[in-house]
Amino acid sequence: MDPSHAPPAASEAPPAHVIDAPVIETRALTMIYPGDVTALDGLTVDFAPGVTGLVGANGAGKSTLIKILLGLLTPARGRAAVLGRDCATEGQRIRTLIGYMPEHDCLPADVSATEFVTHMGRMSGLPATAARERAAESLRHVGLHEERYRQVGTYSTGMKQRVKLAQALVGDPRLLLLDEPTNGLDPAGRRAMLELIARIGAEFGISIVVASHLLGEIERICDHLVAIEGGRLLRADTISSFTQASQTLVIEVEDGTAALRDELSRRGLAARTYQRSLLVPVGGGDVYDVVRDSVAALGLPLSRMEQRRHQIEELFRDDVEAADAR
Repeated sequence: MDPSHAPPAASEAPPAHVIDAPVIETRALTMIYPGDVTALDGLTVDFAPGVTGLVGANGAGKSTLIKILLGLLTPARGRAAVLGRDCATEGQRIRTLIGYMPEHDCLPADVSATEFVTHMGRMSGLPATAARERAAESLRHVGLHEERYRQVGTYSTGMKQRVKLAQALVGDPRLLLLDEPTNGLDPAGRRAMLELIARIGAEFGISIVVASHLLGEIERICDHLVAIEGGRLLRADTISSFTQASQTLVIEVEDGTAALRDELSRRGLAARTYQRSLLVPVGGGDVYDVVRDSVAALGLPLSRMEQRRHQIEELFRDDVEAADAR
């Protein structure tokens, strides 16, 4: 995408003193569906500007939270605000300032992408001419410029996802809410969609919330992470904090992993096998020397030795286990 063709600046910019304020705030937010089904349970969290991943298993409360933020659901208790506006009383105004990409396939099959995105631009309040221009630009941004006059029903799943992203962009939003944007895509399609979302956030300066249950994808494109489970907040932090280095050394050798594990054990290091690697606790300054001497003694080719970094999946699993234990 070419930044020179970025959408014009939003018509209602925030005052200078609140530019760095959270784009989303929730306080003790609780949603209970009929049948006493609790979807959100006292959720209190702030979403910082930038690209934030909203992660959790299916049924964790992600879609419910998004609908409350859009002003489409009224919570049982607590409050939520988007861009400083109360979701319960200013939902209509909020919907003019944000773009929403729903999870499920909701596109009309018998109209072209241009017609549909133009219509959504009109729905957001744009005049007819501006809506057509913005629709063309939005479809170009998502890579559908050449295919924009085809009926949506003839599109692949990946193209339909891009149409949904284009209609979320057409109203020149200050915030994008993307609900499972890679849903139904193959690995190549997921990668392309994630790259597109990352470019939109970086080049246009739009804050984005990406709701997903695929934690590895979130790690690749987000600045911040909000993890929820059972409607409760597990953790909210920067990606770098989630993936900080652990006190564990990762060792990989081309051959002889089992022999190296035995040798390290003989020298007093408790190594355990993880996939094709060995994991050794970093308990003292001599650990590196012991590993080096063990590898040399066995004459093994050392391909990797570094301090391990956490994966988001592991931290999420640990947080769930801790919550269950409480």
